Amino acid sequence: MPKAWRKEQTQDPYFQRAKKEGYRARSAYKLLEISERFRLLRPGMSVLDLGAAPGSWSQVVAKLAPKSKIVAIDLLPMDPIAGVEIIRGDITRAEYVEQMRQMLPNGADLVLCDAAPNTSGIALVDHAGSIRLGVAALRIAQQFLKEGGAFVVKIFQGEDLTKYVQMTKRYFQTVQVFRPEASRKESTEHYVVGLKLKDRQTVESIPVQDI
Repeated sequence: MPKAWRKEQTQDPYFQRAKKEGYRARSAYKLLEISERFRLLRPGMSVLDLGAAPGSWSQVVAKLAPKSKIVAIDLLPMDPIAGVEIIRGDITRAEYVEQMRQMLPNGADLVLCDAAPNTSGIALVDHAGSIRLGVAALRIAQQFLKEGGAFVVKIFQGEDLTKYVQMTKRYFQTVQVFRPEASRKESTEHYVVGLKLKDRQTVESIPVQDI
């Protein structure tokens, strides 16, 4: 880790706040902002957290939505979190989608995805990887969300962000793009927030070729 980056990280107020308040990553404050803005979290809900490692978003859900059913999945290992069931697996593979289904047989009220591709530093490549993950997450949201459920996904800024938002609007009554104050200034990340999943009959397939 470069010394300059390490120094900047330790001086970051969200990093310091996360250490103080027991969150595993500064990204917790992004979800806290999103949840406050869109009133997403409530006690006793069912939540699917995609690309969850190291677990800060699941920590937020467990804290703000007590007595909820929370399932988190990531390719990377995660230390246990009280009240959270963890899967180590790939959200793009059918066997892990089936495992999620077994753990959430009644569906989810909220699907979250803070996943990011392995970044290359090449904006076009990283954006394309982000879109691919976003499409996979939208497919899962389509399958798991209860009618009226909500969806949050991270997408890197790029030429296909508008297309992705337009696609998402086919499946949710309201779609907004939100950038939390906790996002790093140099980051191109935005969060697409879909509220109130429409009637299930309207979301049978996702035209991936449009992306």
